[in-house]
Amino acid sequence: MGTVQETVALMGSDTPLRTVERDEERLLTAAPQGPMKLWRVHDPLTVVHFSQEFTARPFAPPRGVYENDRIRVEWQTMDNRQPFYHRNTDVDEISYQIAGERTLMTELGVVEHRPGEFSRLPRGVAHDNHGRRESHLLFYTPAPVAEERDAVRLSEPVSPPFEGWEPGADAKEAVTQCMGAPGNDIAVFPIDERLLLDQVHAERDRLRVLRASGDTGTTWLYRSAHLRLGVVRLRSADGRAYVRTLDADEIQYQVSGRRTLVSQRGVVELGPGDFVRVPLGVAHTSFVSGGSEHIRLLSDRELPQVAAAARTADPCEPGRIAALRAA
Repeated sequence: MGTVQETVALMGSDTPLRTVERDEERLLTAAPQGPMKLWRVHDPLTVVHFSQEFTARPFAPPRGVYENDRIRVEWQTMDNRQPFYHRNTDVDEISYQIAGERTLMTELGVVEHRPGEFSRLPRGVAHDNHGRRESHLLFYTPAPVAEERDAVRLSEPVSPPFEGWEPGADAKEAVTQCMGAPGNDIAVFPIDERLLLDQVHAERDRLRVLRASGDTGTTWLYRSAHLRLGVVRLRSADGRAYVRTLDADEIQYQVSGRRTLVSQRGVVELGPGDFVRVPLGVAHTSFVSGGSEHIRLLSDRELPQVAAAARTADPCEPGRIAALRAA
């Protein structure tokens, strides 16, 4: 298997602490039990999957994927209107459009989301969604969160916000704490929807829509005290560049293309719609042929999986690594 390079990294820095050479076979081999016992026996990586192909279903709350007391990651699909406006008391809410179209209606204007776009709802901004055969990701974390790139466009005053819109006679607003989690509403009350959306004319701030650049490598988009969020694009990768982040769990969501993730917790094939968590301090690398894009979320503390696993990583066998590199 030969010699590879390992980058030792920290969540908040774009400059590695150091780069070291490793014997790859030894790097991926668990040490035999000896006089030093491991703190705990670690499980192999697990994959969560939600299909990117739209399937009609009644409106339901978003599905939790990973969650701790500072970050929550959710998946949502819609072909309808969300039945209420929502206002977070404690968090900024970032969304990523996976597929389909979604109108995001807020006091700071309207955004027509298309696949590949992110936006951030600042703490305390009321919002509603109208989805058309769509799916998106949600990331909640305590405010404030800062953008690391310039916006490609801003939200705008739009009336009506989408074709066929009429102000709802029974429109409601829910004010929620605890990162917007279900069951944590503080107040739910009827509102005048037109008045809420007309608030945009009294506001100077606007939502910022972000996209990753066309460059290969990682494009960082958002940063806070607890997370860093970006997009990784790879044309090809031969698995010789390992990364070990010392102070952050890493959540990856495969947007497009296929990729083989190799780590000290096993080998797993990833395709569109797959999530995986690489724990803090675990070396990992990717094999790519034909292009790949994935979202990369770094969390400053353990970010447990709360959704059911679809499959589990296989052991790292030298023959498999060699075959991947040969291909």
